[in-house]
Amino acid sequence: MQEAHSNLSYWEYKSWLSDVDFTIVGSGITGLSCALQLRKRFPKAKILVLERGSLPQGASTKNAGFACFGSVSELLSDLDHHSEDEVLKLVKMRVEGLKVLRETLGDRAIDFQKCGGYELFLNTNLELYENCFSQIEYLDELLAPVFKKPVFSNVPNRFQFKNVQDNLLFNAEEGAIDTGKMMQGLLQKTLQQNILILNNWTVTGFETLSNSVEVRANSISFKTKKLFIATNGFATHLGITQVQPARNQVLVTKPIPDLKIKGTFHLDEGYTYFRNIDNRILLGGGRNLDLTGEQTDALGTSAIIQAHLEKTLSQIIIPQTSVEIDYRWSGILGVGAQKKPILKPLSEHVFCGVRLGGMGVAIGSQIGKELADLLNPPKSIK
Repeated sequence: MQEAHSNLSYWEYKSWLSDVDFTIVGSGITGLSCALQLRKRFPKAKILVLERGSLPQGASTKNAGFACFGSVSELLSDLDHHSEDEVLKLVKMRVEGLKVLRETLGDRAIDFQKCGGYELFLNTNLELYENCFSQIEYLDELLAPVFKKPVFSNVPNRFQFKNVQDNLLFNAEEGAIDTGKMMQGLLQKTLQQNILILNNWTVTGFETLSNSVEVRANSISFKTKKLFIATNGFATHLGITQVQPARNQVLVTKPIPDLKIKGTFHLDEGYTYFRNIDNRILLGGGRNLDLTGEQTDALGTSAIIQAHLEKTLSQIIIPQTSVEIDYRWSGILGVGAQKKPILKPLSEHVFCGVRLGGMGVAIGSQIGKELADLLNPPKSIK
């Protein structure tokens, strides 16, 4: 006898939640890329995407739109905790992931700009500055299998940033995208492929059965043949304990006349970053000032981080310009002891692709594709 579902009509349950082949939790870059790859592999399958927010709730619509693979100081920090081979593989994954994203949607659709990436160093960080500049040749050699040429160079501070060292590190291979256009493009492409998306559906748990998975969401349950978890920073809610949430806060100024800054910019080992969007400064990060407090999946802002961002804006980026803040928000990353994503089966019918380590724009498309490819073709699905 069919269990009653008091919150749904017969038509709703029949159309959306019955005879589901694949259910994906999370409609961010990874989740939608997984859905598109599943549709490519299984043209007739019924595919359902469940999203906890009215828009993608994690970081896919809240990021800074950096098409990057890691600043020099960030890569050197990674080498303190990972082997050379592991770091090389991480960079290769990021470069290939960006290529997948650009090929999937097209550069025009995501407004991709190969504007280059710069790294600034505070006057108080002379030791870090000297170490990074001394390691350029070493990093270029390490990354040669990926880029086939040197990518880092020493350039003067032509943007008139204050309270920083005289020279910046430049990487011509990096760029930027329009985050909103990217996600709109992914959503449109997904819907065009007859993939169902339900927003404001929070998955609270699941149970693996002999031939399916029972999914619990919004106080009801339904069955799906396979379940794919792509919630990244919210993965702990579904029992994936190797992922910790990390909140990143962002602000955007009101328009600034004659703003000359162009490119993507990092400082403080990648923890703080900024760029020009529509003649405004987008500035984010700073969670290293309060790593414990920012280990949360609660959206919002905090006084200590916002004060740091405003100080960076007024004392470093545009010190001689009076500006107002127009937007403030936060996004939730999925991080952990290792930067390598968790991409594996959890059981015969459940798979996960999480812990993107703040590089979702770069690797989300590739991780989503590989998440779908964890599934061997079931005989009952064509």
